[in-house]
Amino acid sequence: MAMKIRLARGGSKKRPFYRVVAADSRMPRDGRYVEKLGTYNPLLPKDSEDRVQLNMERVNYWLGEGAQPTDRVARFLEASGVLTKTERNNPNKAKPGQKAQDRIEEKAQKVTDAAEAAKQAEEDAKAAAAAAAAAPAEEAPAAEEKAAE
Repeated sequence: MAMKIRLARGGSKKRPFYRVVAADSRMPRDGRYVEKLGTYNPLLPKDSEDRVQLNMERVNYWLGEGAQPTDRVARFLEASGVLTKTERNNPNKAKPGQKAQDRIEEKAQKVTDAAEAAKQAEEDAKAAAAAAAAAPAEEAPAAEEKAAE
């Protein structure tokens, strides 16, 4: 018999409550199970002790018998320290498509171009201010010479 440690959904509509059960993998999700191993209430805060309750003695027994935990139950067991943490496959599903990436790159290029233009204008303004400051100093002696004549 292929045993699974999995969640069986209970509760009413939009108010989920799960039993952690050891069941034959061929049985329906909420159907017949061999043993109830604990509960999971996703509506409670994540730091609540009552959110996940497991009978660790029985969980270890079923793991020893060869029962395979589902992904969600495996995460519970990893958090409790029974199983070693495994690296998960994080596909690139959240990445935007090619057209969206092109638009993002185009906007980034416009921003960098604008920043470079602003920096160049600032440098030109500084150079013009320096030239203006230097020019009157040169003209002043010439003006004094004309006044002296």
